[in-house]
Amino acid sequence: MTRRSGALATAALCLAVLTGCAAGPPDTPSASATASLPAPSPSGTASASATAAPALVLRPDGSASDNLAYFTSIVAAVWAGPDRASGRAYIDALATAGFDKGAMQVTNDESTVGNPAESIQFSVLWAGECLVGQVGPATGEPVTTVLPVVGEGSCLIGQTRPIDW
Repeated sequence: MTRRSGALATAALCLAVLTGCAAGPPDTPSASATASLPAPSPSGTASASATAAPALVLRPDGSASDNLAYFTSIVAAVWAGPDRASGRAYIDALATAGFDKGAMQVTNDESTVGNPAESIQFSVLWAGECLVGQVGPATGEPVTTVLPVVGEGSCLIGQTRPIDW
């Protein structure tokens, strides 16, 4: 065997060994993969109680953080519908869900020159904090968060529009 063919054979062997090291996932599932699966019931199917998520409801005595998941679910439902670019749709849905319309703020749906807004923000003042949502083409997917109150009991900075409907 020449020196050159020996080097090629060694390189091929190393490549084969390294390829074997990078093969797919192990034959046995990892602990993290099995930990997230519900335990089967005696009948072999997952039990309803193990898979049912708790119902999201307004928590009138809860904090803004306590109500964030509920707020987020309402925002997601509007976003999934035909009025995703309408600030009024979010305000109406939040009011229907039990949030106080008088504690809400919303920005304009259109720019000052009449173009659709790049993003719309809306908020609910709740227990001294703000539930804030942002949607629009510049945002991508809806964003919701809890933020501190700004100024004299406001949640949004800048120009908002009257909620007079």
